[in-house]
Amino acid sequence: MEKRVMTNSRRRRALMGSSALLGGVLVLTACSGSSNAAGGGDGDPSQAKADKAAAQQTSEAQIKITPADGSADASINNSAAVTVAKGTLTDVTMTTADGKAVKGEISADKASWKPSAPLARSTTYKVAATATDAKGRAAHENASFTTVAPAHSFIGTFTPDNGSTVGVGMPVSINFDKSITDKAAVQKHITVSSSGGQQVVGHWFGANRLDFRPEQYWKEGSTVTLKLDLDGVQGAQGVYGVQQKTVTFHIGRNQVSYVDAKTKQMKVTRNGKTVKTIPISAGSPEHTTYEGAMVISEKFTQTRMNGASVGFTDSDGKGEYDIKDVPHAMRLTTSGTFIHGAYWNAPSVFGNANTSHGCVGLQDTKGAKDTKTPAAWFYNHSLIGDVVVVQHTGDRTVSPDNGLNGWNMSWSQWKAGSAAALTRPYRAPAPLLLKGAAPFAVPRPSAGLLILLLWRAYPFITGRP
Repeated sequence: MEKRVMTNSRRRRALMGSSALLGGVLVLTACSGSSNAAGGGDGDPSQAKADKAAAQQTSEAQIKITPADGSADASINNSAAVTVAKGTLTDVTMTTADGKAVKGEISADKASWKPSAPLARSTTYKVAATATDAKGRAAHENASFTTVAPAHSFIGTFTPDNGSTVGVGMPVSINFDKSITDKAAVQKHITVSSSGGQQVVGHWFGANRLDFRPEQYWKEGSTVTLKLDLDGVQGAQGVYGVQQKTVTFHIGRNQVSYVDAKTKQMKVTRNGKTVKTIPISAGSPEHTTYEGAMVISEKFTQTRMNGASVGFTDSDGKGEYDIKDVPHAMRLTTSGTFIHGAYWNAPSVFGNANTSHGCVGLQDTKGAKDTKTPAAWFYNHSLIGDVVVVQHTGDRTVSPDNGLNGWNMSWSQWKAGSAAALTRPYRAPAPLLLKGAAPFAVPRPSAGLLILLLWRAYPFITGRP
């Protein structure tokens, strides 16, 4: 039998191969979470030294990315953030799944990062972050998450706009894109306050609309603040809010106009004083105008009005009228009531006859260029949020939810539509007086009287004579 002799070089190669194999087992075992290699040996001392050396080179910086890797239904507002402990951030990138970069900023102390704007809904984002510790050693962290889908979230579209100046009748009106079943939870996270100190109460019109107003018109010159804190608030089963926003708007001068369909005149008042009287033409006897307080919600220098859009059609299905350039038009109801210029009517109509299909018409000229017409004057002196009160038409009072017209409800009716618990300021009860008796004050006992009472009560308290 041939005798094989192992040379030194072969022995070294064999030992190296065994060491490599053992090292591979140790690495695999470490990844699998076991504390001991198969066979219960002590391991290769050289590998332990290598592990120790590697640990000494590891950065102490601890990076945290939120939401956690793999999260779904993440908030689009404050959930995305990167922070570091025992180090400083040097680079953070956030991209969508298709590689589009998201703008963000590292804080001045380099301890945190956040995106510059709210994220998009139903979008997957990837975050890569790098930080260094005090010794300049780099640490890296990566995560991916997906924001809440539109099907699982709701948003509210609100009016008036941030920074706008509106009339004293302008309510805060919020329309939600999903039906809200937990109205109390949603309303609890919406606040509306006035610098004028007025109590502001919300009222629900159905499951999708929430309006806020005070008992009386807003105070002239006040500032109103709307705060939406709906991020993460459950509005319905499996449907959550995503908005965090603060909006302020200002209340202008107090202008309320009164349209009298009987006298066919409109009085424009400022702080209760009439500043101008304008002849009008309201709805005809066949198409009377709604009565009640109506708030101007939109203004158009010129707009198209087609009778077919509001149910006024001829036998052929076409609109009874289709005017493509109605001047100085201001909306009063969602259903289509406007106060506008009517250049097609003779000047003699205004102040003498009610001829419209339900709108309030003012004398005007075609093209909306003449600033001296009554319609132009009223348009130029009106704000969104101004109130127009229509009287003596013979029609019913406009529905409070037909436009921004909640002022047609009493204060008790308005408060009854709130989902929030309303608190009343505490008032001490008045002293009880007998008929014809004068108020009296209860005297404060003297120190001597108190000592006497305690001495008399001593046996009963201690059980001793």
